[in-house]
Amino acid sequence: MADLFGQGDFDVRLDWGPVGATTARADISVVVDVLSFSTSVTVAVERGMQVFPFRWKGEQAEKFAAMNNAVLAVGRLEATRPGSVPAPSLSPAGLLACELTPRLVLPSPNGSTIAEALRSTGSTIAVGCLRNASAVAKWLVPALEARRSVAVIAAGERWNEDNSLRPALEDHLGAGAILSRLVVLGYGDRFSPEAWAAVDLFDAGVDHLSERMHNCVGGRELTSKGFTADVDVAADIDVSSLVPVLVDGAFDVAV
Repeated sequence: MADLFGQGDFDVRLDWGPVGATTARADISVVVDVLSFSTSVTVAVERGMQVFPFRWKGEQAEKFAAMNNAVLAVGRLEATRPGSVPAPSLSPAGLLACELTPRLVLPSPNGSTIAEALRSTGSTIAVGCLRNASAVAKWLVPALEARRSVAVIAAGERWNEDNSLRPALEDHLGAGAILSRLVVLGYGDRFSPEAWAAVDLFDAGVDHLSERMHNCVGGRELTSKGFTADVDVAADIDVSSLVPVLVDGAFDVAV
């Protein structure tokens, strides 16, 4: 094999986190962070916003927003404090309801970090989720027809104890949804075993998708903090026909 410890022998790949994203070395990378970065980006871009990813909140994010003439998203909890004006945050439900912000900086330790790691690789970077799974699959077809490689990157979360990667069911399901659509379109023969496993996972549970989204670790965490609506928005499958792509530092509508 040409790539014994990777998936380079396959045109369509599935990997995890920032290291997996850069190791995949694909021509096109689709970042899947369902709860909530990629869902939030999809909602915001569909509403007409450009979204600048940034790794962390704080003073550096404020400076970055000022440099880009953009509004910095607030924390999810801050956006819901009594008496506060609805403001954009990492909440997909909040982004559906807040005032339109043409240019938005969206800090995220997972999805944004992966997007930033990929920028130096030359890969075309898009975001995918359950909401735009079919749209992403259709958007990938011309690239696959041109024999370009594709990596779907499940973001995962981080363990508090050592900051190591914690695989997240919602991201495996989101990646599987996109890949399952590609199988229907006729590209399953180009898949790595890892990509096929994500398809199998999604297809086996598609009839219970909402239940699994709400009962997985990420869904329970958001519900415990009062953000059940975010899980509802993230679990809506194929309600968006839009694919956000990173161009000049910001996610915007794919052309």
